[in-house]
Amino acid sequence: MQNIESKVESLIEAKVKSLGYELYDVQYIKEGKDYFLRIFIDKQDGVDLNDCEKVNDGINDILDEADYIKEQYFLEVSSPGVERILRKDKHLEASIGKEIEVKLFKPIENKKEYIGILKEFNPETLNLEIQNENVIELERKNISQIKLKYNWEE
Repeated sequence: MQNIESKVESLIEAKVKSLGYELYDVQYIKEGKDYFLRIFIDKQDGVDLNDCEKVNDGINDILDEADYIKEQYFLEVSSPGVERILRKDKHLEASIGKEIEVKLFKPIENKKEYIGILKEFNPETLNLEIQNENVIELERKNISQIKLKYNWEE
């Protein structure tokens, strides 16, 4: 599935950019019996339904013509949201100094979830500052999900 994601990303990136958006991410996943191709777009002042429709219309024929995906699938175009998932190094780079939530496959000190400020990362690890004091190092191969943390109380 990763190969399909990168092929689709390469295929549509220029078109999405020409429409005035950043191609944030591409996910191709199976949920139950259905396949979903999810295209996440972003722009400076946020994304609305009209933006999603514009990109959907712009890439639909390109995807059909390339015919990378043999299964029937649902195409979804959306914003990555305020608590966006950080899957790529470019996402982590843009999030240095910001609060993130990290979920682990295997617990460390009986915890499978950490919230803190992303200090730095490399291909093997990322460093998270917890409560303005400790910096912990987490192995990236033990990380199941990283997402931006949004303070809903402000």
